[in-house]
Amino acid sequence: MANERSAQDDRNLEKGAAPAPAPSTGLHPAFYIALWIALSSSVILFNKWVLSSAKFNFPLFLTTWHMVFATAMTQGLAKFTTILDSRHKVPMTPSTYARAIVPIGIMFSLSLICGNLAYLYLSVSFIQMLKATNAVVTLFATWAFGIAPANFKTLGNVGIIVVGVVIASFGEIKFDMLGFLIQCGGIIFEALRLVMVQRLLSSAEFKMDPLVSLYYYAPACAVTNGVVTLFTDVPRMSMNDIYSLGIMTLIANALVAFLLNASVVLLIGKTSAVVLTMAGILKDILLVCASMMIFRDPVTPQQFFGYSIALAGLVYYKLGAEKIQALSTDIRLQVGEYRRTNPAQAKGIAIGVVAIIVLLVLYTGAPSGAHSTN
Repeated sequence: MANERSAQDDRNLEKGAAPAPAPSTGLHPAFYIALWIALSSSVILFNKWVLSSAKFNFPLFLTTWHMVFATAMTQGLAKFTTILDSRHKVPMTPSTYARAIVPIGIMFSLSLICGNLAYLYLSVSFIQMLKATNAVVTLFATWAFGIAPANFKTLGNVGIIVVGVVIASFGEIKFDMLGFLIQCGGIIFEALRLVMVQRLLSSAEFKMDPLVSLYYYAPACAVTNGVVTLFTDVPRMSMNDIYSLGIMTLIANALVAFLLNASVVLLIGKTSAVVLTMAGILKDILLVCASMMIFRDPVTPQQFFGYSIALAGLVYYKLGAEKIQALSTDIRLQVGEYRRTNPAQAKGIAIGVVAIIVLLVLYTGAPSGAHSTN
């Protein structure tokens, strides 16, 4: 089941790539992987800083602003460039939009709202650990909607992820029940959105890359978020709050979020779904480490242990045994070749990795009182 799903993901993502390949720029695929990881991590850390550290306590307004900005950018790209010309191949009518796109937009909106609200209560590191259950909830959603038949062997595989996240949750120092429930809601809404998208794309007529999808979803999300924001954040906001944060900060925040969607197109076009999966897991690990360093979020050894179990289960579920074996063989060969051709650099990287691990161990082993709180 895991192998079939992964293979189907490969086909779906590759179909959603840009219709005409861009001229080769000579850049290594690692550049696109690093770009996506950097932008994805930057969006999360930037949002956390705006909502928590900068005390801009208006998460729904921030989400609405992102969607308004994305709507304006995609509309501009559609009008003045050829980047979104593949949208003409999508048989989109007003009735289809209302029936298929609006519900997806609402789910997307709710997942973003819950995701931003969670930053007010939970640490970035703990949120990333909870997100490991996305695959589990999505699997249950596919069963509930009849997209895939229930499979107890697959259930056993994803059970490893749940066990790891449970262990990590019990080790969380700054656990907040409200934040935990909000993040769980965001995970459920995101799973429902993915299932709706899968049902929509099961038809051969609907083939959309992430930017074209954003072109259609962003307006629906902006309207949905805007209505909710009018009754929640707007009554307690003033222009002083925006000026205090800075208009350029808001623009930069929305721009980074938009560039993330553009980088997904590049990453899929230059690599594959397997690489995207592995890059996502690497990004989550780096985010946990960055959260510890930037926001001084305490992460206990128990959480590291539980999160490691969850990540191992996630890799096995996403790739399957055969792809894991092939990928590990390829990595060994690549590392061996790099060590042979660049011995000095390889030694320096190894020393750097060991030093980082030692620093993290020392950090997590320090008394809890030594860790600063947000």
